[in-house]
Amino acid sequence: MHVDIVPLWLFFVGTVLLILAGMETGFVLGKRAAQQRSEEKESPAAAMSGAVLGLVAFILAFTFGIASGRYDTRKQLVRDEANAIRTAYMRADFLPDAERENVHRLLRHYTDIRISFAQSWDMARLPELLSQTQDIQRQLWSIAVANGRRDNSDISASFAESINQVVDLHALRMALAVETRIPIGIWLILFALSFLGMMATGYQAGIASPRRSRTVPILVMSFALVITLIAGLDRPNTRFISVAQEPLIEAEDWMKSPAGTTNNFAP
Repeated sequence: MHVDIVPLWLFFVGTVLLILAGMETGFVLGKRAAQQRSEEKESPAAAMSGAVLGLVAFILAFTFGIASGRYDTRKQLVRDEANAIRTAYMRADFLPDAERENVHRLLRHYTDIRISFAQSWDMARLPELLSQTQDIQRQLWSIAVANGRRDNSDISASFAESINQVVDLHALRMALAVETRIPIGIWLILFALSFLGMMATGYQAGIASPRRSRTVPILVMSFALVITLIAGLDRPNTRFISVAQEPLIEAEDWMKSPAGTTNNFAP
């Protein structure tokens, strides 16, 4: 189960409401405590509020580190996949003419599908695009196996290795983009601590003054924006923060250009 089922805008609104509810609950309790017990002091409440907010800051930093790390990894995998496709395309120049043209055609189509797969916002299309990707991978591997059996040389082995790397990078990108997310348990702890932290802050404010501060919306929006940013970094299929596909687009343009259609020496 992932939080991806909730649209990002609704995630932001829900986070604002949750934090605002925590702040308001704490304010009401603090105001009531100040009225009923005159000995209730602001200093101990401030210390406890600071301790809870410190825990919130820690879990925010921890969760942000997970999301940003995976985001950077997804960007690196796009560059690695583009390089792997270029290498396979170039090493195909050593194949017989018919197989070379077939491999070049398949890799161009494969790259086009990969770009569409990464840029598609319609999740219903993903199974179809994934099926086409896997079908091309099987065709490319069959060509590599047939060439290896016919010509058991270092050149055929290097071509098979490049195809294998293309397949492996696809699997890694799928694992990070579709299967790997921030665990739901971390989200629950983050929201619980945020609620308690805002509740402690509101309690302190209720003791200090019978009127609500005008800075409350600023505090609520700031926390909600940071939490939503983490959610955006954790999602691969959002327009909010997307992984640029320029390396794959450049590789596709290169393969379709005259430089990519002539014989090249493999790196």
